[in-house]
Amino acid sequence: MTKRYWKIDLEEMIKAGVHLGHGARKWNPRMAPYISANRKGIHITNLTRTARFLSEACNLVFDAASRGKHFLIVGTEKEVASSVASAAIRTRCHYVNKKWIGGMLTNWSTTERRLSKFRDLRAEQKTGKLNRLPKKDAAILKRQLSHLQRYLGGIKYMTRLPDIVIIVDQQKEYTALRECLILGIPTICLIDTNCDPDLADLSIPANDDARASVRLILNKLVSAICKGRSSSIRNR
Repeated sequence: MTKRYWKIDLEEMIKAGVHLGHGARKWNPRMAPYISANRKGIHITNLTRTARFLSEACNLVFDAASRGKHFLIVGTEKEVASSVASAAIRTRCHYVNKKWIGGMLTNWSTTERRLSKFRDLRAEQKTGKLNRLPKKDAAILKRQLSHLQRYLGGIKYMTRLPDIVIIVDQQKEYTALRECLILGIPTICLIDTNCDPDLADLSIPANDDARASVRLILNKLVSAICKGRSSSIRNR
């Protein structure tokens, strides 16, 4: 994998609050190498290390994107859900930003059936077929469609397991991370000071609660994905 230079501004990260960790009482001792200070009971993340791992992650996704790999972005906390969706849509990546349904990856055959049902209902809605059904039947199917749109809308075009999964908030999305570990799918994780840095393939120490922090990290990653895809097109 060729290393590239990615502009990562420490001042920009400070403004976004990337360095602000959890209270010192809630920390995970394994995060000690990534913490630079304790200010008034709040752990401060070492941004030099954050920049280094973020740069490594950008190299990884650039290389994967240039080879046509598929990405899934996961982040279901209310504060970051919109940032996850906008980042994924910008790069035509799959995403989950409402709720992780257990077995979404490890029980892929069931997920495929749900996606097939979702696509069929969307097609019936677009053609007006649902509106021609008896009101009771139409209401039931529309409720099903609304439910599927809410939880599977971000992966409606996913036809196989992703090649790389980007996870925002390791603790909140532990089920998703565990499924990736079981299946051997490489993961990139944002890890706050209460997380375990050894679980993901590549961990980026950062504030995973603040919208501005998550948006900054995701923007760097999706920018690298876009550049990787452009590189692939140019080299054809």
